[in-house]
Amino acid sequence: MPHRHYNGLKTALLFGLLGGVVLVASYLLFGRSLAALTIGLALALLLNLGSFWFSDSVAIRAMRAYPVTETDQPAMYRIVRELSARAGQPMPRLYVSPTPAPNAFATGRSPQHAAVCCTEGILQILTERELRGVLAHELMHVYNRDILTSSLAAALSSVITYLAYGAMFFGGNRDERGGGIGALLMLFLGPIAAGVVQLAISRTREFDADEDGATLTGDPLALASALRKLEAGTRQLPLPPEPQLKSTSHLMIANPFSAQDVGQLFSTHPPMGKRIARLEAMAGGPRA
Repeated sequence: MPHRHYNGLKTALLFGLLGGVVLVASYLLFGRSLAALTIGLALALLLNLGSFWFSDSVAIRAMRAYPVTETDQPAMYRIVRELSARAGQPMPRLYVSPTPAPNAFATGRSPQHAAVCCTEGILQILTERELRGVLAHELMHVYNRDILTSSLAAALSSVITYLAYGAMFFGGNRDERGGGIGALLMLFLGPIAAGVVQLAISRTREFDADEDGATLTGDPLALASALRKLEAGTRQLPLPPEPQLKSTSHLMIANPFSAQDVGQLFSTHPPMGKRIARLEAMAGGPRA
């Protein structure tokens, strides 16, 4: 049975980390002003709420996806309906993105407000068995509340960056000793540290969704086979590294960019080889 991997605890810890970082950053950049600290926390909360609440529409719009009916995509509907029923969860909305780059993602603030999207490219290269493995992976992102966790992780980096830029352009804590240095450190080092946290969380999410999705289908080798095809397909047809696509790339099952656009160290996805090896180990070794 799929499990939650302590995601509630991870989310609570991330909330605490975000609040602590904002408080420290606000103090370094704006001094002891209670108003400044309040503004910093309000900014964090608003950014978190916005990125979480509108996560589905933002991602769908970035991929120019359109909604599909059961008549349009009967196999996709049949698979998702079966897996949702098996998991005891509501049926999500289904979308297709008109891009030849093979990929898929899930988004939405809860199972009741979820959306699953496949690109036209992935629907062309996968068998129905492989597609079932991919869709189970995406559904587990929703059921494990990964969208909330990833939204908070992304907001962590954004809040620090906004605070640092605010200090640089609007004065900040320059009257206090070290205020200018603190602003510079937060400007350059803060987003890097927050980004490392986000990458670590994103990589863990992918491993967990692989495992839980394979458990849901009872067929880990189907997902392993799909991941092999996706690794080759995304290498041949990468997405352009546009800002709106970069902001949603962490949701996708495979890294959608070419190797020169994103280094291995800073990839939001773990190496495909490791993911495939873990799935094969679940099945007792590679088999046809």
